[in-house]
Amino acid sequence: MSPLQISLAIIAALTLGIAKAGLKGTSILIVSFMAIAYGAKQSTGVLLPLLIVGDILAVIYYNRHAQWKILLKFLPWMILGVLSGVMIGKNLNEELFKNLMSIIIIISVIIMVWWERSQKNIPQKMWFAGLTGTAAGITTMVGNLAGAFANIYFLAMRIPKHQFIGTAAWLFFIVNLFKVPFHIFSWETIDSTSLLQDAYLAPIVVIGFFIGVKIVSWFNEKAYRNFILLVTAIAALILLFS
Repeated sequence: MSPLQISLAIIAALTLGIAKAGLKGTSILIVSFMAIAYGAKQSTGVLLPLLIVGDILAVIYYNRHAQWKILLKFLPWMILGVLSGVMIGKNLNEELFKNLMSIIIIISVIIMVWWERSQKNIPQKMWFAGLTGTAAGITTMVGNLAGAFANIYFLAMRIPKHQFIGTAAWLFFIVNLFKVPFHIFSWETIDSTSLLQDAYLAPIVVIGFFIGVKIVSWFNEKAYRNFILLVTAIAALILLFS
């Protein structure tokens, strides 16, 4: 790896920890940097164990805020999306994979900004949870990009900041564990080499998490929602033009 690739991997790991502490829009920036450092598809296997490290920290810290009714409504659709994503992403070539990731991000940003500006209430229909949940499942398998679609759902629910973080923590912990066998046996993106990279980067994730907890405490509810939208938009442009 070049010095630039190493630097981007370290920044991504630090940002991942911050993201798992609650700054959700930054997750797309992490995917962008890891894709540059390791390649779009291979980076998903390096990133997944680091995501699980962050998930464990988030579940421990925000457990009491989880809203299980919301989570259980969303989770089955996301699992369905993961299974679909296994087949969709397995045979994509590198360039197509990266382009798909970019398109996903751009669409996500547009939807999120429209939803926030419209001030519409969440549709009280199963189709809304089904649509966003399935999309989140596909995108989390294809490029660890489910955060954008999950954010759409949680932002639309208008749930408070800490409930948002706690519910998302459990959601992604469960889903990321579910994805591991597919990365090992189907995509073969997790192996001894990728796990060695994870061993170097995991302590940086832990440091980033505690930095993120401090940063989250500075935001009120409105500022928190606006921050998620802004960072998501910036990260989308970075990946699109990288």
